[in-house]
Amino acid sequence: MKKVGIICKKGRNEPLDILREFVPWLKNKGYEVFLEPEASAILGMEGFSRTQIPLLVDIIIVLGGDGTMLNVARVIGDKGIPILGINLGGLGFITEVNKDEIYAAVEKVLSGSCTVEERIMLTAFVHRHDERIASFTVLNDVVINKGALARIIDLETYVNNSYVTTFKSDGLVISTPTGSTAYSLAAGGPILYPTLNSIILTPICPHTLTNRPIVLPDDRTIEVTLKSDSEDVFLTLDGQVGFSLRRGDTIEIKKSESTIKLLMPCERDYFKVLRTKLKWGER
Repeated sequence: MKKVGIICKKGRNEPLDILREFVPWLKNKGYEVFLEPEASAILGMEGFSRTQIPLLVDIIIVLGGDGTMLNVARVIGDKGIPILGINLGGLGFITEVNKDEIYAAVEKVLSGSCTVEERIMLTAFVHRHDERIASFTVLNDVVINKGALARIIDLETYVNNSYVTTFKSDGLVISTPTGSTAYSLAAGGPILYPTLNSIILTPICPHTLTNRPIVLPDDRTIEVTLKSDSEDVFLTLDGQVGFSLRRGDTIEIKKSESTIKLLMPCERDYFKVLRTKLKWGER
């Protein structure tokens, strides 16, 4: 790992301040560093776009929060570049290294002594009038949800062509194990160990209280058809990309052919992460 790409959360000074010392430190250790234009301008280096960097490097370090990590995961796609997240945000479930641990953690990771976790991703296709009109790949979740003023929506759901039910709810979360601690958890879904090969279906505020989250093997294909007339229904990808849906649209969700490789801190303990982030045991 001699070529290191660094991608920063946009619109914040903190990552840029860190780079002023961090980049020279990497260069002194013999690493070639690739930055986006906003960061490179501060250090007088050549800049590269976010889509170019994965084509040039052996590893990507993200300075930001989980939102930045999710964006980078979608940009990397099938390129197989491992990512290390440095948490400058809030909870930080997938950016697990704190900023005060950056030098020690990066040194161990770059030496190859830490674990690489491979996480599944999901691909969602939108079908309208028997035509595929859009496709998206996500690390966390695919969410079908209504706007604030829309009524409960009807979502006819099939798994491998077998009818499950028509959810009457505010929406439906289709989540990876990595995304189980995101929107799915807030909607009452289970926490899955992030390296499991599973998909979670979690209804959002279902009208029928016996509609509960379902955990499926990741080799299943899920199809959800919007049966409501509401014009205020959206497909949301990783909480960052939105797509407006119409009555009759079918969303097909399956495991992506791509996976994401996340570099884990050597001392990382997932259950400690859960205790800390979710404040388990506190009164």
